[in-house]
Amino acid sequence: MKSESTPHLSPPPGTLVPTPVFSDLSQAQNYLLEQGVSYVLAQFVDIHGVAKAKSVPVSHLPSVMKEGAGFAGFAISGVGIEPHGPDFMAKGDLSTLSLVPWQPGLARIVCEGHVEDSPWKFDSRVVLKQQIDRLTARGYTLFTGLEPEFSLLRRDADGQLMPCDATDQLAKPCYDYKGLSRTRAYLERLSNVLRATGIDVYQIDHEDANGQFELNYTFTDCLKSADHFVFFKMAASEIANEMGLTCSFMPKPFANRPGNGMHMHMSIGDGKRNLFSDKSDPRGLELSTLAYQFLGGLLAHAPALTALCAPTVNSYKRLVVGRSLTGATWAPAYITYGDNNRSSMIRIPKGRLELRLPDGAANPYLATAAVIAAGLDGIDRQLDPGVPRNTNLYEWSEQALADAGIGLLPQNLGSALDALQADALICDALGPVSQEFLKLKRMEWLEYQRHVSDWEIKQYLEFF
Repeated sequence: MKSESTPHLSPPPGTLVPTPVFSDLSQAQNYLLEQGVSYVLAQFVDIHGVAKAKSVPVSHLPSVMKEGAGFAGFAISGVGIEPHGPDFMAKGDLSTLSLVPWQPGLARIVCEGHVEDSPWKFDSRVVLKQQIDRLTARGYTLFTGLEPEFSLLRRDADGQLMPCDATDQLAKPCYDYKGLSRTRAYLERLSNVLRATGIDVYQIDHEDANGQFELNYTFTDCLKSADHFVFFKMAASEIANEMGLTCSFMPKPFANRPGNGMHMHMSIGDGKRNLFSDKSDPRGLELSTLAYQFLGGLLAHAPALTALCAPTVNSYKRLVVGRSLTGATWAPAYITYGDNNRSSMIRIPKGRLELRLPDGAANPYLATAAVIAAGLDGIDRQLDPGVPRNTNLYEWSEQALADAGIGLLPQNLGSALDALQADALICDALGPVSQEFLKLKRMEWLEYQRHVSDWEIKQYLEFF
């Protein structure tokens, strides 16, 4: 929901040192053995951003780096391999090797899919790196800070999900001391294991829904940021499981409470300075022309971005026009931007952009790749995003929004998929994975439409 630090060109002083970067494999193996590590998780994500892995003995780490850990491609969602196709080989990126502090004796290395010894065009990390190459060719680095919100839950005697703390019942619980204090054991353990791997948590808070929390950690380049987000979800879920709890990143677990977002803060640097920052900005937002053009691209491609940033049926229970019991959903519904305006799709916290569209179900690699493609299109076409909207958009009437030319984000997954399919630039940027994504998500949307809900049974079973 918020981040108070302003991105610079490198992490600020005090950031913890992660697992060393190794010059060769033997050095890495020796380090792991010294740390008592017996197995390494060769980990990647499927098209949904869900972590997949094989456990590999440390002595066989070289094979992960050279040939890759082998997977049956058809068994993985969205990698474009049929049952008769080749194996999906997950090759490790040695720079990502780190310990898994919540499971002593285990380490993790981030992998990319290869098929027949070439990077696989359906692998989402490969897709993101292709877009990063476009930035690099211009001398740019995209820095992102991702803000994961999550629900910490438990089941009652009847098996119903509820906030982990039974006393967490305030109508407006954001920043509540008691709610924060009574989940301290979980939150501090999660924070400590992340900090031990160099993911520097700097703030922890209770969010605006009961049982909802957020840990803020320092920004970094967008590839490493996506890697960190996956690791964060792995840690948060497994630590909760060990404590008899459920950590959920579901966008909208409770209909009448705010949902779980994954806000994306971003800036571009050239190795010397933040190119999005300009304190002489006549609009008063401290943004450069480059930043406004990048912003213009995000707004122009907002409907298509929605499909990738809010990729589930449930996501659109969060991106609603309306209110919650706390007074606001904290989620965007309108295609616009504003200063410190959390009711807009993009907030401007001085010298950077905060895209409030993504939720916890997003694949961070695909969402970031699409953001880069949209932003570069804005730069190439020198798009102007128009005037900022610095009022509470939740209170605007439909007529006022129409008169101002402010568009509405897709309000269901089907509409978002239509927008993505119609956006040739975003689809081309993602390559064949875009068609795989559309195919799988249209199946999800159709299955949802055919599902008969409890609400329908109660409403119609004996009505007629």
